[in-house]
Amino acid sequence: MFIGHYGPAFAAKPAHRALPLWVLFVAVQWVDFGWSALVLLGVEKARVVPGFTEASPLDLYFMPYTHGLPGAVVLSVAFGALVAPFLPKGARRRAFLVASAAALSHWFCDLLVHVPDLPLWGDGGAKVGLGLWRHAAISVPLEIASLVAGAVVYARALGLRGRGRGALAGFVVVLGAIELATAFGPGPTTARGEAVAALVAYVVLAAAAAGVERRLTSKPSSATARRQGVACANATTTFA
Repeated sequence: MFIGHYGPAFAAKPAHRALPLWVLFVAVQWVDFGWSALVLLGVEKARVVPGFTEASPLDLYFMPYTHGLPGAVVLSVAFGALVAPFLPKGARRRAFLVASAAALSHWFCDLLVHVPDLPLWGDGGAKVGLGLWRHAAISVPLEIASLVAGAVVYARALGLRGRGRGALAGFVVVLGAIELATAFGPGPTTARGEAVAALVAYVVLAAAAAGVERRLTSKPSSATARRQGVACANATTTFA
């Protein structure tokens, strides 16, 4: 799963509104940040097999440290512990819980789409995965539905109206287009290339989320507020 992970990122916002959206965007891909790093270091293994599944050519045959359930839990707790100290003292416990839960959502989202390659424990343990990537006609709409549902929760939590909803909708459309391009466009040629591309994509999309949220939550300048006040006063005078 790729873009579908961002549905839980959006949906987590009401649980702790002090957590920036970009932090939640990083959280839901934190496990894959680790995966990309370990693939580049040669610790975890993957290979490109054209046609491996309809939605992804990656055979993720060895990733016990990041995508094994114990490893994902450890990475998620570590992320929560990393984020919490940056919040005000009274908000740290909730920040830890929300950030950790957002990070751990990655494993459970992957469970839906991966073939059985997610270890329940260690390298020799059972591996799980429902394999929806085998059917792009199911997995791609599922990812987009996850994204849209999360964005709706986010919009309602922020009370977005008018242009705010339009800006968020535009961002969601871009993310959806990326999902379609990823699923049906040219696939990666090497596992290392995919790891690098993933890292770049996660950083760029987190930065984009920061920009979008800044736009959605920014207050009008004092000059703009004065102009709006004058316009309202004139309208009141006109219709009085």
